[in-house]
Parts: sequence; structure tokens; C-alpha cells
Amino acid sequence: QVQLVESGGGLVQAGGSLRLSCAASGSFFSINTMGWYRQAPGKQRELVATITSGGSTNYTDSVKGRFTISRDNAKNTVYLQMNSLKPEDTAVYYCNSWVVIITTKYAYNYWGQGTQVTVSS
Repeated sequence: QVQLVESGGGLVQAGGSLRLSCAASGSFFSINTMGWYRQAPGKQRELVATITSGGSTNYTDSVKGRFTISRDNAKNTVYLQMNSLKPEDTAVYYCNSWVVIITTKYAYNYWGQGTQVTVSS
């Protein structure tokens, strides 16, 4: 069984910074793309950033230049460094990963439980 455990959320003032972490645990062959999504109250879940196993990154336009996604493949962990936070960044942030299972060698999609990020004005 694969689990994604997030940490690092919290309350911060506008202009501040937070760093989210998400560690994958369990038995698996490898991890392909990892990413972060967020869902604000009353809104649909949206992509924030992704990173491939090779380190290629993708960001939604609203966070470009402020957020940085990175990963440590040895620790099966993905990070999201969030700088210059704005009140509109307030949301529950979810970790997402495509994990290759040992027995089938297929990649399956997994979600973390979510971590709240609140940015006050």
C-alpha cells in the first residue's frame, strides 16, 4: 500500500513563505511525476505545479516566479517552496504522485490527505 503524507501547512501573513513536504511510503517500484494541487472553498481543485522524475517542472501561471517545486528521489519526497504568498493562495494543498507498483509495473495515481494553507491580508 502506498501512502503520501504531507506536512508544512499553516497560517502566514501576506508576503510570507511556507514550505510543504510530501513523503511517499510503502512498497513500490518507482515514482514518476509528482505534483501539488490546491482547492479553495467553493472552487474546483486546480494544478499548482508538477515535477517529473527527471526534474522537469510545470507551474500554473498564477504561481510562476513565487513557488518552486523540487524533489528528493532518494527520500521519495516532493517539496513546494511558496514565497510572496497572497491571500488568494489560501486553500487545501494536496500532494499527488504517479507510483509504479512492483507487481504490475503500471503507474497508479495517489493523493495525500491535504494540508491547509491560510494567507492573511
